[in-house]
Amino acid sequence: MSDYRHIAVLDIGKTNAKVVVLDSATGAEIAVRKQPNAVIRDGLYPHYDIEALWRFALAALKVFASEPGFDAISITTHGAAAVLLGADGKLAMPVIDYEHEYPQDIREAYDALRPPFAETFSPRLSMGLNIGAQLHYQKTAFPEEFAKAAEILTYAQYWSARLTGVAANETTSLGCHTDLWNPKTGAYSSLVDTLAIRDRMAPIRSAFDALGRVRPEIAEEIGVSVPVYCGIHDSNASLLPHLVGRKSPFAVVSTGTWVINFGVGGDLDHLDATRDALANVDAYGRAVPSSRFMGGREFEMLSAEIGQVGDAAASAVINDVVAKGIMLLPNVAPGSGPFPGKVSRWIGAESASREQRFAAACLYLALMTEACLGLIGAKGPIIVEGPFALNETYLSLLAAITGRDTMALPGSTGTSQGAALLAGIKPVSGVEKHVPPRPIPGLPDYRKLWYAAME
Repeated sequence: MSDYRHIAVLDIGKTNAKVVVLDSATGAEIAVRKQPNAVIRDGLYPHYDIEALWRFALAALKVFASEPGFDAISITTHGAAAVLLGADGKLAMPVIDYEHEYPQDIREAYDALRPPFAETFSPRLSMGLNIGAQLHYQKTAFPEEFAKAAEILTYAQYWSARLTGVAANETTSLGCHTDLWNPKTGAYSSLVDTLAIRDRMAPIRSAFDALGRVRPEIAEEIGVSVPVYCGIHDSNASLLPHLVGRKSPFAVVSTGTWVINFGVGGDLDHLDATRDALANVDAYGRAVPSSRFMGGREFEMLSAEIGQVGDAAASAVINDVVAKGIMLLPNVAPGSGPFPGKVSRWIGAESASREQRFAAACLYLALMTEACLGLIGAKGPIIVEGPFALNETYLSLLAAITGRDTMALPGSTGTSQGAALLAGIKPVSGVEKHVPPRPIPGLPDYRKLWYAAME
């Protein structure tokens, strides 16, 4: 453990950004500020409002420097983003929103040049979810602007570079379905040379490296001079505390906008690239079988459609939902997940109550999670962290469907705590909620019908 008392974390997700201060002795979150992560629709393409995020981060750090105080800064962000800097260190091009879809001819050209799955363990994903596809699009569609890019950084490391002036790349961000990394060799993939960008890629540093102290002008603005750590991809930040404190095999279900599933202790031999199974790279540079679907976004859409229902009310109707075959089929949010190309529809829900539809939606999310865990051969107990850890209906259904012990880590500190761990925070322990598998009458048959209805 480090000598730091408190660690501030800049945590930029796809939907929200936050600055969190954690106590290094207990791992507890003691201060937090949040802001929506907006997308600007004008200009070359939809892009993140980097300057708004920067102003938010500095304002929060300034407040927290006074109370409760912090001794270091760490960074975690979503993946699927790269930042192109000009020779002056400023943005050469806007940071593209990964949900922007590219013209058909550009997509086809990229498909023809990207490396095979056996090299990168990155499946071909929609929109800009492969960073390689983003860079190819920017280079192809906007060659003059792209030519001005002197340095390319992964997203978390852009923020650490802006704070310190030290540019870096890092393997958890390079290894999250970018097409740019070969997880078996621990080096760049052939795509880096195909795109002719090797000389522009910033040096690779460990997520655990302190890159330097905040630049003097920033220290003056926020009122404190502290070291800044290199930073980490958010799903891998969620994974890191478990790697430190738990023996494999086990599975981690990291929930946010995305539900990212990690099969720790598994191998890469049986991953199906067509079903959103892939390799991530952990903070120690090791490949981890992974799978995903946009579960948080789906739950948000379903909650807006159905309305919020309490866990007690939803759990009370689960048996009725199963007995009546009220079900929701994938995909509520298209473009990702274990069942590509499927179009969402309800079955047997015409006269269902709001509580029944909500319970069926939770059952849908649990079935999607189980499918994702099966794709990566995940074994051992299941640890759910992030917002879904507060959904008791989902947790009990996941335990029942998988027949495995499920543990929930309630609270919002999964990614932030993992990022703070880079700077030596003590991992939180003793806060797990155990959900043992309890049989639900008719659930195995319901599951069979759910799969059959997709055929």
